[in-house]
Order: sequence, then C-alpha cells, then structure tokens
Amino acid sequence: MSTWIGFLRAINLAGKRTFSPQQIVACLEAAGFTDVATHINTGNVRLTTTMRSRDKVVAAMERAFLDDRGFEVPVALLTPAEVRAVADELDEVGEGHEGRHYVSFLPQEPSAEVVTALHTLEAPGERVVSRGRAVHLLLGPDYHRSRLTNTAVERVAGMATNRNRTVVEAIATKWC
Repeated sequence: MSTWIGFLRAINLAGKRTFSPQQIVACLEAAGFTDVATHINTGNVRLTTTMRSRDKVVAAMERAFLDDRGFEVPVALLTPAEVRAVADELDEVGEGHEGRHYVSFLPQEPSAEVVTALHTLEAPGERVVSRGRAVHLLLGPDYHRSRLTNTAVERVAGMATNRNRTVVEAIATKWC
C-alpha cells in the first residue's frame, strides 16, 4: 500500500464547484481508495492505495471526481515525505520575510525554463522560491492585492493549487 496526499484545485470557491469533505471521502472510497481523510474544506485529502504510480493514482482520482461531480477536479499529488519536506523548508524559505507565505503545489516538477519564468512574476515585496513540486510565494500583507498569485503561477507553470503556510504545517503535522 502507498499513501498519498492530494491537493485538489478549484473546489468550494464562492459557493461554486462544491465538493464537501464528506463527499470527497465517499467518492474516493467508492473508487477503491482506503484510509481516506480530509483536512478542512479546501480540498486536502490523504489516502492509501495499492497503486504505486503517481500518474495512475492522479488519473483514478480525477476520473472519480469527474464521474461524481460532473466537473474536472485537477489534483497535485505528493507523498507524505514530500509534504513533510515542504513544511520543513518553510522557515528557511521565508527567513526574513514579514508578509504572507503561500505554497503553490504543481502536479510535476517544473523545468528550468518554467522556474526562470516564475521569477519574472516577482514584484517589489513579492518573491518566488521554487523547490520541486512546491512554488513558495512570499507576498506582502494582503494576498488579494498581490501580483504574485496562484493564477499567475498557473499562466507560467500550468495547473497549480495553493495553500497558506498554516495549512501546509497542519497537514504535515497531521499526516506526515
């Protein structure tokens, strides 16, 4: 059995594309996953499966979500060790930064060209640090006024879904 942590993209936003934690659990259990658990209502899920291939697990999850919800729910899937590593580097990456710290999770590691392009998104007081499947966004005090958003990351890197530092730390503590 392998354990995975999935970060779902674009659910429960302003009352649209609703997918409650209970519905996520039921959907994934019906698809054959076990030990399914969620963390808060933003699309964070832990599960176990006999599948070992990340690509196969993502495909099975996304197919189950589409069948259940009728809309696509992209997934960035990491191992517990990968999530733990992201949480462990939060202090180092954010050292000296006074503003907000978000992490955009990617379905695959970005190429060197994409990492270079991500740095072009930086603005005064906003910085990007790319580490594997995690793109750290060091922002000012107000996320909604930041130029460096998950949408901006997606324009350069493709699908991404972000969580704030508090959620990343909580998931790592709870599941890693």
